[in-house]
Amino acid sequence: MTATNAPADVPKRGNFYTRAWRALPRDLGYNALTWVLLASAYAFLYAIFWGGIGSIAFIVGIFLVIAALYGARWLGDLELVRLGWAGFSGIRPVRWGPGTGNSTFARFFSALGNPHYWLYLLHATVLLPIVGILSFVFIFTWAVVGLAFLFTPILVAIFGTAERFISNPAEAADFFNISTPAFLVLMAVIGAALLATLPLLTRAFTLLSYQIARLTLSGFRSSDLEQQVGDLDASRGAAISAEGHSLRRLERDIHDGPQQRLVRLQMDLSAAERQLDTDPAAARGLIAEAMEQSKEALEELRALSRGFAPPILLDRGLVAALESAAVRSSIPARVVNELPADGLLLPQEVERNAYFVASEALTNASRHSGATQVETRLGLRTGEDGQRWLDVTVSDNGRGGATSIEGRGIAGLEQRLHGFGGTLEVSSPQGGPTAIIARFPLAPEPATAASPVEPTA
Repeated sequence: MTATNAPADVPKRGNFYTRAWRALPRDLGYNALTWVLLASAYAFLYAIFWGGIGSIAFIVGIFLVIAALYGARWLGDLELVRLGWAGFSGIRPVRWGPGTGNSTFARFFSALGNPHYWLYLLHATVLLPIVGILSFVFIFTWAVVGLAFLFTPILVAIFGTAERFISNPAEAADFFNISTPAFLVLMAVIGAALLATLPLLTRAFTLLSYQIARLTLSGFRSSDLEQQVGDLDASRGAAISAEGHSLRRLERDIHDGPQQRLVRLQMDLSAAERQLDTDPAAARGLIAEAMEQSKEALEELRALSRGFAPPILLDRGLVAALESAAVRSSIPARVVNELPADGLLLPQEVERNAYFVASEALTNASRHSGATQVETRLGLRTGEDGQRWLDVTVSDNGRGGATSIEGRGIAGLEQRLHGFGGTLEVSSPQGGPTAIIARFPLAPEPATAASPVEPTA
């Protein structure tokens, strides 16, 4: 996951100070909620954990420690949500999994051997409480003193004297010289300076909390690599299965179509050869039928070849190939191209698989949907992580009810997309309409040279 630390709703413009002022309401809200949680949930979790440690010799102590681990996980997840509210993201998620063990009891105890639980516990019982206490002391003191220093001279200026605001006027005036204009001005300047730097202080503590969360609440890179290896193995298996399904279907289609016509063609030519001398008229009729059979066999072979790489796809690209397929459709069909007008260069494998999926979905709509109109839409989408996707959507106004059945069309499309690293989404309620959305991953756009991005709002 790519770290994206800038808040979505706070524009990344201006210097650090102006951005800190814009983020002040959220930073104050984040830190204030931290103080509330420290006085309630975190204190309760701390008591449970150390109570479990103190009674570890008894069975109940072990259960208290495990309960503290699960509580720390919940509070850690809450902390990630709160950081998202404060405008921070990019922390690699932890792949918790179902736990290890063959029983619920064993999976419950597996938390003791999971390092992420202990890191979450360290965050909840040590690191965040320290930061929370320090932030309360500094931010609260900073704000109160700043307001007091700023508004006391204003009140003195309004009411003309300071004695009515203090308990011992004579002693206070001698010590502070509070009635002198110079001291009042100095207080106002100090108060204004404290309030002016308050956003920097709140931003600093929020950033500190974020960095601690990145160290203790993020997933291990090794886990991501293991997941990627597993996904690649699954994708390779799906690709092999999809290709095998396509080859079996091609073999069946050739056997049921062109092969039967070629056998018939051979029989007609043999019969014409036998009758050529004795009955020329009958021979010419058989030859005419053989020519018709050859034309139909050729058309079927061309139709089958379109499922792989038709010449128009190689010569003119994906849009032209899909428009050609729409023209051949038995029901009215159209193609809506929403790709960039400057000419997006798609990899050949992406074009070939996108054409296959779209033409297969178009064929299924013509045969099974009972639709009177079908549409193929091409679009480009960029995810938050910078990954680009080619979206191919085939929708119709038919009766709906399309489902994925093992060994059938939609299941084959799912395998093909999975093997390619993409996804297939089918929306087909009873009564229609039906929409099949195929998403193909594309290479991210080349990074442009830019100045380093500050991980703040």
